[in-house]
Amino acid sequence: MFHSKSLVHSLLRTCLPLLSLSLLLSACASAGSVPETPSGAAAAGESAGPPSSAEPVKLLFYVNGPTLTNTEFRTLIAEPVKKRYPHITLERIEPPSGVTIEEVFTSGPIPDLSLIINPHPLLRLKAVEDLRPWIQKHQFDESRLKPVLYDHIKEFGKNGEIVAIPFNANQAILYYNKDIFDKFGVEYPPADKQLSLEELLELGKQLTRSDNGVDYIGYDPGGPLDLSRNVALPVIDSDSGAPLLSRNPEWTRLFQFAKTAYEVPGYIGPNNQYVYGRDAFMKDRKVALRVANLANMVGPLEELRQQGTEFNWDLAPIPNFSNKLGKAREAQVHSFVISNKSEHKEEAFLAVKEILTDEVQGLLSRNARVPAVINPELEEEFGRDIPVLKDKNVRSVFIGEQQKTHRIHEYEDQVSKWVTEATKDVAVGGIDINTALRKADENIARDVERLKKNE
Repeated sequence: MFHSKSLVHSLLRTCLPLLSLSLLLSACASAGSVPETPSGAAAAGESAGPPSSAEPVKLLFYVNGPTLTNTEFRTLIAEPVKKRYPHITLERIEPPSGVTIEEVFTSGPIPDLSLIINPHPLLRLKAVEDLRPWIQKHQFDESRLKPVLYDHIKEFGKNGEIVAIPFNANQAILYYNKDIFDKFGVEYPPADKQLSLEELLELGKQLTRSDNGVDYIGYDPGGPLDLSRNVALPVIDSDSGAPLLSRNPEWTRLFQFAKTAYEVPGYIGPNNQYVYGRDAFMKDRKVALRVANLANMVGPLEELRQQGTEFNWDLAPIPNFSNKLGKAREAQVHSFVISNKSEHKEEAFLAVKEILTDEVQGLLSRNARVPAVINPELEEEFGRDIPVLKDKNVRSVFIGEQQKTHRIHEYEDQVSKWVTEATKDVAVGGIDINTALRKADENIARDVERLKKNE
């Protein structure tokens, strides 16, 4: 007969190994399973968190084209990604002035993730990752992206590749200096409807004058290249690369409009200045009306406020030609491109996916960037986190339907300089419009032929 003590010891020797094995198998099964993403999170584009043992990763981040202040980089990109993925650190690289995008991607260290406007320079370098496999692997919901942005991006993939993901829509808007209007007793532009560009030109004439030694510019139209975005006009044919300046009458109309603006008495400045730009509006404060993109102005205006410099300005709806009222400019798309040379492509894509969640896109909207995703509620929050926009007419940003950017030929960015040259010829060179456009087209055709031979 066995003693009870001996029986217990015997049972323990027999059962404990089986129990331990059972627990071990259970633990392994749990560790090997991946929790499903809740359907609500997937609908909002949210990303799953990183594994607890994820190794630290540093992503080099590069900007070519868009205006992105360092404050915006930290607030809208680096910090949200770090919050979701503590092991991922984004570090911005800022090459010295004059260093080209080609030099950045051939001399190293090569960026993992870039924010760009036109993917063609990177496509020419064969430095772009096709994002389709990552979109599929991480179940990124493309239907959340605004078609006016994403359809344009898709045009860069010759064989269906997805070469970029939109970050935001860079909308153009009308900025005006209330102090100049008040000085000369001129009524402000309307807050809730578009002016035609023809009306804006007449308004500007009333404000182009001298006072106490200061030469004020009523309306700075930029140049025909800027105005071409009002009508989604290509410089060269999107398929053939043939020059269009002297062949498309729309270009003649744009040059004629710009010429009329330049001929306003007092407009041309010292040293034949005919384009005034951002600093003339916000630092010199001598330009009354300026059309510019949000990213070009809002961040710098906020930084100026933080430095203690403010003035009395506001926003009004984007103007357009009288036959295009109801339309805004082309939607300039700021997009993320992942380098195919990156050692951290997956982490870069996860960073992009996180930035496209409703949570982070809402942060973009509150910081005065138009979201890339479809969610009207986010636009209701536009500009709330930017002190310089307090009491400004931010709803005017959404008056006028954004147009899809024209399909950009791969050489357009390399030949557009001839539009600028033709503008100078017309503005201060004494050359008539038809001659300037023919000359520009000849130069464009020669450059396109040279570029084709160098392929």
